[in-house]
Amino acid sequence: MANSGRTFRYLIAGPCAAESEAQVYETALRLFVLRDQLPCPLTFFRVGVWKPRSAADAFCGAGEQAFPWLRRVTEEFGFSVCVEVATPQHVETCLRYGVKTVWVGARTSVNPFAVQEIADAVKGNGCSVLVKNPVIPDLKLWLGNIERFEKAGVDAVFAVHRGFADRKEQRLRNAPVWEVPVALRVARPDLPLLCDPSHIAGERGLVKQVAQTAIDYGMDGLMVETHATPEAALSDAAQQLTPEALSEMLGSLVLKESSQNPDELLRRQRELIRDIDSQIARLLAERLSVVEEIANIKREHNIPLVQPSQWNTVVRNYEQYALDDPRFAEFLQKYLDLLHQYSLKMQQ
Repeated sequence: MANSGRTFRYLIAGPCAAESEAQVYETALRLFVLRDQLPCPLTFFRVGVWKPRSAADAFCGAGEQAFPWLRRVTEEFGFSVCVEVATPQHVETCLRYGVKTVWVGARTSVNPFAVQEIADAVKGNGCSVLVKNPVIPDLKLWLGNIERFEKAGVDAVFAVHRGFADRKEQRLRNAPVWEVPVALRVARPDLPLLCDPSHIAGERGLVKQVAQTAIDYGMDGLMVETHATPEAALSDAAQQLTPEALSEMLGSLVLKESSQNPDELLRRQRELIRDIDSQIARLLAERLSVVEEIANIKREHNIPLVQPSQWNTVVRNYEQYALDDPRFAEFLQKYLDLLHQYSLKMQQ
């Protein structure tokens, strides 16, 4: 690793879809050969047995016939297998073949009824469940899906960030919208949070960039699509890595950890931020108090709520302190829009 002071807690790898026994076996064999070069033991060997494809005539996985192939992988290499499920019947098939780790995909995650049915199916069966975010950036829905499995008594529940469908995203296959997994981490710091850089990237040349960002955000591991011959893959060919490319990519990631306690290193900066936040909160409260006074004056003198020239003056006042950073400019614009809307609402 570029920084060997820290390793992943979790690493999941394997092909997008089970296509043939030879393909599954060859991928697992090469991951096994490379095991000492990986940042941690392979937590799960992921395989799509049933694939929810958009096109009706697309390859949808090998189905139940793939399970003997997966059993061979477990018997010969000791890998725990992880399979995507979308129905209770899928869960029943997995359990019948001894597969007790499943994941719920992004398309299924948008439907609470389907998720609850899967939660009911795994209840009492000693399963581990990975819950991918819904295709839409809905934090409450993602957390709700996770809670359904927890209430079903599943002890090992993982959250997996795989990005969100967004037509405005032009470079990546799925928009990362990093603030959503960050908010999930803040809400549930106890929950293992992984990233699926393959589905965010959409092409193998971008997988490392996404994986590095996930590690920078402090995610606990990665779930990467890995195929013996990705160029010949029947699904998601562009985004899958060979086992060798996976090992090389993981080895090039910068894992940021100091030998010192990071909380101690950041203590002074956090204290400064706390002081600044206190000042911001106090000033905002004072500002809203003044807005209430302005509202009274407008009502008494029958003055229209919207005063464009005055608001433009406010905007210019903020802009003189703006950083030369397009991200800050975007934040400032959203903040000012929200401030204006709330001020008008108070005046109503």
